[in-house]
Amino acid sequence: MKTFVSENADKRINKLLDWIIYISGYTLTLYLVDVIFNAFEVDNLLYYFWGSIILFILNKTIKKIVFKLTLPITGLTFGLFYFVIDFLMLKIVDFVLGNHFDIYGIWWGLFIAVSISVIHFILEEVILKPLMRKM
Repeated sequence: MKTFVSENADKRINKLLDWIIYISGYTLTLYLVDVIFNAFEVDNLLYYFWGSIILFILNKTIKKIVFKLTLPITGLTFGLFYFVIDFLMLKIVDFVLGNHFDIYGIWWGLFIAVSISVIHFILEEVILKPLMRKM
């Protein structure tokens, strides 16, 4: 019985730590994109944090559904439509946070979505996966 409770507690701690690392990664990614591009603007650190939480929730829920619905289009475009889905997720965050989180222009938004995907991929492969393997 104690091992069962210990395993559940460890799983909860790992999920909480995983969530904290992902939110920190999304926050860092949004900050880097804001520093790099003039077409993307976030007011302050609080809105980076809120934007990363909303983006995390959208990526874990709605993005999976939208991806499955648009799989034929994504296949026909050899995966390039996936960045349009990322852009749509960013526009939803832009809509929810209002004037505190702004993306100016569709083409810049697509380029920012590609940049966020690349930065997040690098962050996940270099930091998150090796860290999770150690636990």
